[in-house]
Amino acid sequence: MNAIKTTDLTKYYGKARGIIDLNLTIEEGEFFGFIGPNGAGKSTTIRTLLGLLKPTGGSAAIFGKDVVKEKESILADVGYLPSEAMFYPGMRVHQILKLSADVRKKDCREETKILCERLQLDTDKKVEELSFGNRKKVGIVCALQHNPKLLVLDEPTSGLDPLMQKEFFSILQERHQAGTTIFLSSHILSEVQRNCGRAAIIREGRLIACGSVEDLAKTSAKRITVYGDVKLEQLAGIKARHVIDGGCSFLYSGDMNELVQCLSTGQISDLSVAEPDLEEIFMHYYTDGGEVE
Repeated sequence: MNAIKTTDLTKYYGKARGIIDLNLTIEEGEFFGFIGPNGAGKSTTIRTLLGLLKPTGGSAAIFGKDVVKEKESILADVGYLPSEAMFYPGMRVHQILKLSADVRKKDCREETKILCERLQLDTDKKVEELSFGNRKKVGIVCALQHNPKLLVLDEPTSGLDPLMQKEFFSILQERHQAGTTIFLSSHILSEVQRNCGRAAIIREGRLIACGSVEDLAKTSAKRITVYGDVKLEQLAGIKARHVIDGGCSFLYSGDMNELVQCLSTGQISDLSVAEPDLEEIFMHYYTDGGEVE
């Protein structure tokens, strides 16, 4: 079964663009990445999928249920972590966690205790006493404690220190291995590359690429790093060039024989050729308007 399926999903805010003609299919059990910078349409997509926003056009379904007509039924199976979670002031953490469980009519005490211990969350503190990172932990526990079939996570690691980020993704991988579908929205490319099997890239409200993370990172371009004195101005196929101490580094998609011939005319002290990482491919899509089928 498809965990998430959208067909020409569109959302406008008046005349302002939200998302346009999004077509996504995410299978049950996938760990799926949703990539894009702020303002690209990631949060709009998520809020529309969860029925928090009414679509302007198209349709979407979660586990085969229409997100507009069957919203309440859908939310029972979903754990949602917004990019910035807000809580009632004056409440203590344990009260918030119990309220979240009570809304779902579930006894989550055992799972809540485990999650709070792993995330080192003090449940006796009041919300206003929490740092941004600890408020994020509260949101994580609220999203995970009822063991949902689908996790929808919007920029989940902002505010978490590196150790907590590592523990958080360990928890997610355990959930994934148990069959949970995870939809991870992020602008941190390394998170997606390390954890997701497939991903989609969104730009200005439109999907510009979707496929396996491995395939998205595949390109004919290579990351070339050259140390020494060499003239590259006449060489075609150079992109994303920047100067480094003692040389330069660039993406190269031209003829390798021409590159070798050009380099042979200079004084080279060192040279490396590597595959570009997903972040460099992502920047190529954004700066050059690249698009894949």
